[in-house]
Amino acid sequence: MNENPQPNPNQDQGKDQKGSGIIEKIQQLGQTNVPQMEQSNIHVLTIIGQIEGHMQLPPQNKTTKYEHIIPQLVAAEQNPKIEGLLIILNTVGGDVEAGLALAEMISSMSKPTVTLVLGGGHSIGVPIAVAANFSYIAETATMTIHPVRLTGLVIGVPQTFEYLDKMQDRVINFVTRHSGISEENFKELMLSKGNLTRDIGTNVIGKDAVSYGLINEVGGIGQALSKLNELIDQNKKMHPNGDVIQ
Repeated sequence: MNENPQPNPNQDQGKDQKGSGIIEKIQQLGQTNVPQMEQSNIHVLTIIGQIEGHMQLPPQNKTTKYEHIIPQLVAAEQNPKIEGLLIILNTVGGDVEAGLALAEMISSMSKPTVTLVLGGGHSIGVPIAVAANFSYIAETATMTIHPVRLTGLVIGVPQTFEYLDKMQDRVINFVTRHSGISEENFKELMLSKGNLTRDIGTNVIGKDAVSYGLINEVGGIGQALSKLNELIDQNKKMHPNGDVIQ
């Protein structure tokens, strides 16, 4: 008489533990141990790669999706434990409307904000860089200022060019409102010929961005955090009871 072998629960449990151990090891591969700050009053936001708007970019592109950044900005604004926001940029630009949406949200926050341009803050990254209460740029970082462009199929009618002009005016107005550069100087940088290979526009590096009035100061992470803490202290003195003016 053949009897069906009964499963050994200890064997199954051992397999489960072994499997979970392997998964845990796989999940930990490539991770570095970063010091954790449990009660930090500063939220750090990174905008890197290409700013992705309504169209999804190819998977090999390193992107910042604006639908991921907007909820973070809302959460930082609502969270009473967050007293300041540090935005670090190393971006090539991207979708104009998505970039302007992020810039408008940053500029309208009631909490102190500081931006730091590392590597590059190109194209639509320029409005984001100037949107904060105070801005820094690394000495070797660059900012490319050029006219608004369209990619893909373009309908060659006057309305298309009128739309481009209006969108460009939105960018110019935002930058000149939130920085020390004049509209004439910004347009001159934007439409300059010969500074970029086979293109029009200007590549502004570190100290030049400060001298033009785009960025407040040349500095790095230490200066940016020090300034943000200073702004937080000023904000506390203005609202000692914790009241936030929207």
